[in-house]
Amino acid sequence: MNAPRIALVTGANQGLGRALVEGLASRMDPDDLVLLTGRDQRRVTDAAREAAQLPGTRAQVVGRVLDVTDTDAIALLAEDLRARHGGVDIVLSNAVARLLPEDSQAGRADEFIDVSNTATHAILRSFGPVLRPGGRLLVVASSLGTLGHLDPRLHHLFDGATLDQVEYAVESWRGAIHHHTAQEAGWPVWLNVPSKVAQVAAVRAVAAERRAHDLADGTLIAAVCPGMVDTATSRPWFSDYSGAQPPARAAEAVLDLVLAQHVDPALYGELVRFGKALPWHDGTPPVEQDRLLTP
Repeated sequence: MNAPRIALVTGANQGLGRALVEGLASRMDPDDLVLLTGRDQRRVTDAAREAAQLPGTRAQVVGRVLDVTDTDAIALLAEDLRARHGGVDIVLSNAVARLLPEDSQAGRADEFIDVSNTATHAILRSFGPVLRPGGRLLVVASSLGTLGHLDPRLHHLFDGATLDQVEYAVESWRGAIHHHTAQEAGWPVWLNVPSKVAQVAAVRAVAAERRAHDLADGTLIAAVCPGMVDTATSRPWFSDYSGAQPPARAAEAVLDLVLAQHVDPALYGELVRFGKALPWHDGTPPVEQDRLLTP
């Protein structure tokens, strides 16, 4: 008899994260455990209770407070799951800071980077070592996460980089924002582009070190693009939402990847959208967005 599986989703109070929890809970087994995490105790408790009571829910759903900007808390949770359960089987890193078009990009940079990038680095470092054989560790990014979306002057910071080098590049970008030299160095005004490229680069860095061992035991580490999702975070940025998916539908392709019995080696360490890897070097810098947005 197989041991119960343990799944963890960050940023899971609402939107895509909530849909991922609900989808996992409906497709996993009754002895399995899905941890719904977020920063606010009340919202976490309410969301976990509601997910547990859905008619299609099979697995156990438990709320757990986790502020992903607290790297020590991430490490402690990983160690707790190792001690209690021998590790974790599914980790979906989904948390993102909500940023509105009227917000100052530079003024919100620290929060945005902490939630999207510092947290990603911490999750990869803390949960990679406790991922059980055959496990899944996916970082939710976007199609903007390919290297070509950055100015070519910045490519060397992320192409073939180690996780330490990605982290250094992110902190250099943060420093350039604070010193008002970011645009001069080629960084776009729009925070989402460097953030997503750095997320994918971090995944690629960890995957490069683990590839042979992980593929041998069926483990998958990857970034994932769910496509356009109709959420409170993304809706203010688009005037045409005719192609947007509700969170439950967007979660389906991600969950198909998570719960696939076999790992396609072509997807390992890559940015995956609807079951296919996006070429790392594709994309063009978002000149138009920079013209429209002010720092």
